Amino acid sequence: MSSEAAGGRRPPLLTEIDHVAIAVNDLDEAISYYSETFGEEVTHRERVDRDGVEEALIAVADSYIQLVSPTRTDSPVAKFLERNGEGLHHVGYRVADCAAALEAVKASGGRLIDEAPRPGSRGTTVAFVHPKGAFGTLVELVEE
Repeated sequence: MSSEAAGGRRPPLLTEIDHVAIAVNDLDEAISYYSETFGEEVTHRERVDRDGVEEALIAVADSYIQLVSPTRTDSPVAKFLERNGEGLHHVGYRVADCAAALEAVKASGGRLIDEAPRPGSRGTTVAFVHPKGAFGTLVELVEE
């Protein structure tokens, strides 16, 4: 069978929501809020120097809340916070094959930030789709 699903449609690329990323100024303060307010604990914390951020993941069912804070003033998250203040930064969707999903987005005329997949946190492979081509939402494709 071809890569097209019955009826000429492509099979879905997104398998589930991996995370919702929230940009915050003070990571420890945000972690405390989620702990004190919702009783949630951090399941993974990592500094990603390449992106100039530190993140904390809070598991919610099979997905995460990703609290992300800049470690450098020139990081994309620092620029986001300066322009928009704290809040929703992006949505990460799980995909079976990040390279194939990225190619599908590109082939459909989507606008990319990453031309090729790259290493992400917690051992994932990721790529970002530009918000100007995704109805104003920064999209991260995440392959575990």
